[in-house]
Order: sequence, then C-alpha cells, then structure tokens
Amino acid sequence: MNAWVLAAIVVALLLLAGGVFVGTARRHDTRRGEGALSRETRRRDRAARAVEGTEPPPAPTGKEVELAAVAERSAELVPVAPSVPAPYVPPDPETIGVTRRQFFNRGLVALTSAGLAGFGAATVAFLWSAPKGGFGGKINIGKVDDIMAGISLGDGFYYVPEARAWVTQYPAESLPKAEKVYAAPVYAGQQIGFNTLYQKCPHLGCRVPQCLSSQWFECPCHGSQYNRVGEKRGGPAPRGMDRFAFTVSGGSVTVDTGNIFLGPPIGTNTTGQEPQGPHCITGGE
Repeated sequence: MNAWVLAAIVVALLLLAGGVFVGTARRHDTRRGEGALSRETRRRDRAARAVEGTEPPPAPTGKEVELAAVAERSAELVPVAPSVPAPYVPPDPETIGVTRRQFFNRGLVALTSAGLAGFGAATVAFLWSAPKGGFGGKINIGKVDDIMAGISLGDGFYYVPEARAWVTQYPAESLPKAEKVYAAPVYAGQQIGFNTLYQKCPHLGCRVPQCLSSQWFECPCHGSQYNRVGEKRGGPAPRGMDRFAFTVSGGSVTVDTGNIFLGPPIGTNTTGQEPQGPHCITGGE
C-alpha cells in the first residue's frame, strides 16, 4: 500500500474521532443545561426582584414550623354545648319501600319454592296416579259368554289389546291345586272358568305370543315357554307369566290392570298340560 494512502486514512480516522468526541461533549453539556439556569442568570433574577420589590418572603425554618405546631396543639379547646338526642321515630314502611336486593331475594325464594312445589306435585301425581281408563286402570273386556266364544274361536287363546292380556280357559278339575298356589283374587277368576295373563314375559319383558301347534305360550326373544294357563315349562324366565285379577258384574268382565300379580314359581304345573304338537320356538322342553 502507498504511504500517502495510509497517511490519508490515518488523518481521516483522527478527524472522525475528534468529531465524535466533540459531539459527545456538546451533547453532555446540553443535557446538563436542560431545566437549569446558570449562576449568572439566577443572580440577575434576584437583583431584578429586589429592585421591583417582588422578592418572595424567605421560607420558614424547621424550628419555626415545630413551634407553630406546638402552639396550635396547646390552644384552648372550646367546649361544645350539650344537646338532647332526638326521639326515635320508626320509619314508615311505605316510605322506605323495597330495595333492589330485597326484591331479588324475595323473588328468588318465591320462584324456587314454586318450582320445588310443582316438582313435588308432579312426582306424587306420577307415583300415585289413578287412571280412569286404558291400561293401568280397570278395563271392561266384554261379557263372559263373548269371552268364552272368543277363546273357542282362537283355538284356546283370546287376546285383549286394551288390557294387554291373554285370556285362556282354566280347567275346573285343576282348581284344588290352584287354590294352594294362587292368590285369592286370581283364584276367584279361575273359579269362574278362565284367567287373564299379562302379555309381557317375566324374563326381559318381550311380548309373548301363543303357539297354536303346541298350545303353549312361547317367547320369541329367549325361548321361555309356558303352558296355556301361564305356568313356566322351560327357558330362562324366573317364574310363570304374571296375571291380573278381574271381577264379573252383570255378566261383564272388568280386568284390573293396575294391580299385577306375579306369576307362579318355577315348578308349578297345576294343569299337567303337555305340548299338543311341535313347538314354535326351540329352546324349551
């Protein structure tokens, strides 16, 4: 590299360093002077105020402030004249009215009470309902002669959809055994000559149809089988078919579907009826 070029670079660097130094020093002086007056300016201001008579009074010293506070505390207190309290007058409720908080609290209590009362009434009505008609109440299924004719036309089975019940004839020669097994209301119907069986299977609640070939009831869901009077003969059912009691008045039969009597226990076979033909559903005896 040429010596002249090197000398020029050195000179340029020196000049640049000097400029940076001067600028930094000037900036520092400017920051020091921001918001402050020079000593000479302050001296001139004091001289001008002294000439014009506007020199502010000197500030009190700390000792003067303490003395003034002590004098203020030791000043004589002026007693207050005694006064008689005003008599208490209860406020007028109509004048006070109801606050917003009271209104919301009372409204909340009233709505909660109404809701609980409605829920309780609905629960009681649901649990202790007394239906006047339809399933769950007392249903007139017709005359005794018509029912017996229906059993004959149905080849031993008569179905009443309103009562969800099967009506089958009960043989008179089996009554001595039935008296030892069935409840009195059910036995009273068997003495008339037939019984009313709930269509629902005691196993899992499937509707049990009749099997005309075997003359039994045979459940299509799991193969439970019952003879014609609803006594269990096979399958997984825990008992025989449940049944309803009925009364006869003026020749008309009224079934009480609101009172279900559980079917007879396993092993009950008061009629001794065996299958009359092939089963419709396999899985039983």
